[in-house]
Amino acid sequence: MRFAARTIVFACLAAAVLVPAAAAADRMWVGFQDDPMFRWDPQRTEAMDRARGNEARIVRTVVDWSRVAPDKPASPADSFDPAYNFQDIDELVQNAQQRGMEVLITLWGTPKWANGGQAPQVAPRNMTDFQNFARAVASRYSGRFAGYPYVRFFSIWNESNLGTFLRPQFNRAGKIVSTRTYARLAKAGYTGIKQGSRSAQVAIGETSSHGRDKPKQGQTDTVAPATFMKGVAAEGKKIRLRFDAWAHHPYPFPVAQKPTQRVRYPNVTLTTMSQFEKDLDKAFGRKNIPVWITEYGNETKPGEPAGVTEAQQAAYLPQAINMARKDPRVGMFIWFVMQDSNGSLWQSGIYRQDGTPKRAQPRFAPVARPLDATNGKLTVKAGTKSPLLTVYLREYCANNPRGTTVGFTVRGYQGTKLVSVDQGAAPLGIDCTVKVRAVGLTVAKKKTYRVLVAANTATTAEIVRTITVVGA
Repeated sequence: MRFAARTIVFACLAAAVLVPAAAAADRMWVGFQDDPMFRWDPQRTEAMDRARGNEARIVRTVVDWSRVAPDKPASPADSFDPAYNFQDIDELVQNAQQRGMEVLITLWGTPKWANGGQAPQVAPRNMTDFQNFARAVASRYSGRFAGYPYVRFFSIWNESNLGTFLRPQFNRAGKIVSTRTYARLAKAGYTGIKQGSRSAQVAIGETSSHGRDKPKQGQTDTVAPATFMKGVAAEGKKIRLRFDAWAHHPYPFPVAQKPTQRVRYPNVTLTTMSQFEKDLDKAFGRKNIPVWITEYGNETKPGEPAGVTEAQQAAYLPQAINMARKDPRVGMFIWFVMQDSNGSLWQSGIYRQDGTPKRAQPRFAPVARPLDATNGKLTVKAGTKSPLLTVYLREYCANNPRGTTVGFTVRGYQGTKLVSVDQGAAPLGIDCTVKVRAVGLTVAKKKTYRVLVAANTATTAEIVRTITVVGA
């Protein structure tokens, strides 16, 4: 990611929030990050409309602790303490909800009062301060407070393997020290977020695609992402670090490279993700750890002289998303940014600065639409009767409090044959979902079913979700 003039701009159906790992290649949360357009631009509501019009189902935003709390709050775990300023973030979360989009909040940036007057890239002296901040943010967007929508996804820090965002990376002897710092940040952030919102999903890492693993005079200190991940895992074992996913930014490097660029591991682009995932499991002693691609993009000429042509970007965008789609671990793909603007030095938008579409723009929706995670896919054991489905109804939370009765009609099809029909009602959950059973549907081995759920409330229009159920 790059520095902007105004601030640092950073570049499914089951009981769990994300789709099961085996189905992740078929459904992903696809969307954009574009804080200048979504948070600060005078036409930000129109920008959000444009994002949704391109089939975005998620937006990522960076919550900069140093700007939200330049002065130490008296009650740091309470986001309503007067020292906090969440106004523009509140608006973004509300605007996203009204359009049926989820939000991923990345926490970053230490205020001077927490790190002895140093830059935001330097971690706090007391990790409890960061834990309290994480708790405050997650609590504010836990769905418990009227007017403050539920946020499902969070991540800790940004490109933590780069000195641009986390310092120091090395000590005076050239030994990597950022992994220990980050493991402690991740533990504090995860703990705070879960304290504030138990059902929130939390990713750690947010690693950049490349690094050197040793200091180089005159260059920004960097650690290769796989090296960094293994170091975090080693430190994490000492402190019982927990997390729900690893977030990564598999940008091509340099910027003019294509998605199929070959790089030398431990650098991690789309072509080395499989090796990274194997090492991720091994390092943390887990299986099938989910991966979120929380930034990706190709900068274009002439805004970025070293970038790709608009024709190349148009070819690379669907190629990158389809490469991610083939990876069963990947449950999220965020394109950085939606529109080129004065607020960002990153020229990877699918719209030019004047708002006119680049050649990549008409390519985004056709690849994003089939991956829509709100129309999820669930794999269940053969013989399962009346499978329980989680139906995402984010839009309903904009005008209905949690607990609102949602009526529904559920129709199950095998091919074109109607095999089950049921009607019922259930309360709207705090996370803007409704649990529905496909009553009368018995799932056979290796059979695929299409379940249509038509939902409504007394005051809002009908929403129809299509859920694919597969027998294993």
